[in-house]
Amino acid sequence: MPDNNSQTRNLSKIRIITNILTTAIKLWLRSQVSQVSQLDVEIQASDKQLLSGSIPGVSIFANHAIYQGLHITQIKLAAENIQVNIGQVLKGQPLQLLQVVPVSGELLIEAKDLNSSLSSELLSTALNDVLDKLLPEYVPKSKPIFWQEIILDNHQIKLNAILTPTTEPTPLEICLHIELLSGHELQLSKIQVKQNAVALLDGIDTYNLDLGSDVDIQELTLIPGKLVCRGRVNVNP
Repeated sequence: MPDNNSQTRNLSKIRIITNILTTAIKLWLRSQVSQVSQLDVEIQASDKQLLSGSIPGVSIFANHAIYQGLHITQIKLAAENIQVNIGQVLKGQPLQLLQVVPVSGELLIEAKDLNSSLSSELLSTALNDVLDKLLPEYVPKSKPIFWQEIILDNHQIKLNAILTPTTEPTPLEICLHIELLSGHELQLSKIQVKQNAVALLDGIDTYNLDLGSDVDIQELTLIPGKLVCRGRVNVNP
């Protein structure tokens, strides 16, 4: 039988390895955002599970994070059944996911952070796609669009933009209601679009937006100055 000193040394080695893995996980999470003012991570796994590369659960809380240019005021996440490349991590290589990870959580974005995100490709592309669906003939892709302001109200979003064709820049005002139809589908209704106070859409149109099968939203709340989203999403390796 091993003596007490041997057992102590083995436990110490295991603890060093698990500390390395824990640090690698936190570094990987931090690498997913370009900036964050607070990041708290709690890993729910035994030493044995960590050594096998299996992590039953991770809880994440972050304040004022920036993900691909999108400013997020506050986010709370819980991930389950995570499998990582344990062998490569112990050799000093970056941590990688080995399979799809289901993540549930709550997202809060205040209007000021949403407006700070207007220059991000992620948000501007999404807004351009919505506008293209609403006015495909009026807004050809050759016209650059500059999104200026987003105003959040009860179940409602107001957007101000500038179209810059070859002639004089044109102000555009968009107002629409958003409702959750299913876990992955939103309905845009009461859509009003005005150009220089002239109505292009008068509020009778509706449009359904499919977010994809990896998304399952349970709650989407728009109140003055804030957007709250609660749900589940699959994170792919």
